[in-house]
Amino acid sequence: MNPLLRVAAVTVIFVLGWSVRAAEASKLVPPKAAFKAGFAERDITPDVGMEAPGGYGKSYHRTFHDPCKVRASVFDDGKQRVAIIGIDLLFVTRALTKEVRAEIEKRCGIKADHIMLGASHSHSSGPIGMAEPGDYDRAPAYVQDLYNNKSTIANPGYTQLLRKQIVDAVVAANEARVEAKVAVGYGHEDKVSFNRRLRMKNGLSFSHPGAGNPDIVGYAGPIDPQVGVIGVWDLKSNLLGVVVNFSCHATTSPGGISASWIGAMQQTLRGATGNAALPVVFLQGACGDVTQVDNLSPYDRPASEEWWSIVGGRVGAEAFKTLLLIRRGASSNLPIDVRQKTWLSPRRLPTPEKVKSATALVQQDPKTVDSTQWTFAKETVMLDAISRARPEVEVEVQAVQIGPVVLITNPAEYFVQYGLDIKKGSKFPFTFPVELANGCVGYVPTEEAFGPNGGGYETRLTSYSNLEIAAGRKMADTGIALANSLTPGPVPQPPPAAPFRSPWAYGNQPPELK
Repeated sequence: MNPLLRVAAVTVIFVLGWSVRAAEASKLVPPKAAFKAGFAERDITPDVGMEAPGGYGKSYHRTFHDPCKVRASVFDDGKQRVAIIGIDLLFVTRALTKEVRAEIEKRCGIKADHIMLGASHSHSSGPIGMAEPGDYDRAPAYVQDLYNNKSTIANPGYTQLLRKQIVDAVVAANEARVEAKVAVGYGHEDKVSFNRRLRMKNGLSFSHPGAGNPDIVGYAGPIDPQVGVIGVWDLKSNLLGVVVNFSCHATTSPGGISASWIGAMQQTLRGATGNAALPVVFLQGACGDVTQVDNLSPYDRPASEEWWSIVGGRVGAEAFKTLLLIRRGASSNLPIDVRQKTWLSPRRLPTPEKVKSATALVQQDPKTVDSTQWTFAKETVMLDAISRARPEVEVEVQAVQIGPVVLITNPAEYFVQYGLDIKKGSKFPFTFPVELANGCVGYVPTEEAFGPNGGGYETRLTSYSNLEIAAGRKMADTGIALANSLTPGPVPQPPPAAPFRSPWAYGNQPPELK
């Protein structure tokens, strides 16, 4: 054979052999699964005339301002899926959480413990009761009357709507999954949220003691100004949805039914991005003691409509600025994972003597006694009844990982210091504390708030807020431990710059004086 032909034949045989071995090897090492995401939203706007939640007494919606929504996102790394749900609602009950999770798992296969429901805490949203089913079924008739006729309760029809719309939103988001790129970052907004507990000259700390009060010494706690942002784009650079985490009570009620400032935030993001249908999944941060009210401001408070625009507009604008600064990463190697722990937390209980005096007081006409004393007496009697039905409260803490981000949940109106502690203790580059998630256990203040310099109505015993004093610290420690048992994914980065070759000749010139 011609030597040149012999070399060519050997080369072909070698190349073919290498190709076969490479093909066989590729079968042994499967390619990385693409990261996928989907978003959807559904309407949960209550009817005019339904109860307005957020207080210890009855109040009713008389007008409409802006819609309330449930917004769902589903993230998929090819191995696991998680559903992250933001709801324009005061809170979500534990019973509703379990029902919704079971239905979602049945309909689209996302594991129940891989589903996170977070309420925005809007005080101008739909009717949701502070009790779980059966809490007062065996209570005396006068206690049942206090609950049904003098307290905020759920509307059964509205609860059915919630269940359906939450499930439908997640199913739709799951079906909408496409290969996606993610960017993550923190913005900073420190002009619209304030700690509502103030140190007083008497040594205690009071909630909203009143602007201009000469006995105020200063703020009793911090705020969390970070605006956590997750942006998700498809491979054609279309913005699919945004997740926003910020700590501030949703109490900028603009008059009538409203998502509170969260509605204005979404409106701002939609206008800034030019996407009129952009889903914005809002997750409320630790804000049990943080609102938009600055008790140290020397100026009159804005009108409710203006306040709605100011808070939502600034948070939305900061989220948009963050989206512009953070870079989108590759559509693979963004791991999804979940850790969860559930336990029964004991309640703090009123003394028998306190229950006895409260029982006598609530049977008087509320108009003939001090209204605050009567309200707390009502809550004492109701707490006594609820503790007989459920002496312990189920608490769930969840750590949900999306690449370099971990969402650490709690079911409380959680004091902001705990949220800051969680961020400090987490090894993730991005940590979003999420309160009022997967249930509701009421206010959970810090241990300091129960001490000799503490105070504020959040520390009072009610049927809504009554967990053991150590509950908040246990939630924080559990969340940190769960998060740190996970391995953070890489922070999405753009492709690296090309290696340096030579400077730009046009710009690399010495000064010329003549």
